[in-house]
Amino acid sequence: MSELLIGCGNSRRKPLKFEGSTDVWNDLTTLDIDPDCKPDVLHDLTVCPYPFADNQFDEIHAYEVLEHCGQQGDWRLFFRQFDEFWRILKPNGLFIATVPMWDSVWAWGDPGHSRVITKETLIFLNQQEYELQIGKTSMTDYRSVYKGNFHSCGVVEVEVSLGFALKAIK
Repeated sequence: MSELLIGCGNSRRKPLKFEGSTDVWNDLTTLDIDPDCKPDVLHDLTVCPYPFADNQFDEIHAYEVLEHCGQQGDWRLFFRQFDEFWRILKPNGLFIATVPMWDSVWAWGDPGHSRVITKETLIFLNQQEYELQIGKTSMTDYRSVYKGNFHSCGVVEVEVSLGFALKAIK
């Protein structure tokens, strides 16, 4: 089992567990933009492609980091990032993350936060939802730019954060 912890900062904790994931790290690779955090890989998450092979990881973890990437409304970076996460995950690999809840004081209170991700945002990462909703709801069709496909394995509220797990469908 190989895992990637993006935006690791100074923590190596694994606060969320969903069905199919474990409580402990097995073969952890860490990534951060800050060299002082001593990550295994020094990389800016806004720069794609990521320096990893296709189908490299069983799990990717992102705890309180996605809200620091891009700007609200920057759909190009949003989908580019999730295409990269999908690319480097193995088939049925898990993407497990937390982000501040949209109504949390931390969503916009932290000067480094530049976007909000809600449980509704995750719908845009599932190709089957496009088939169900395009032409029937106000969902925008991003299939021309987004090729990945994630199925939601769960969404939880953890204090002032939204936690979620997505399975890479390949």
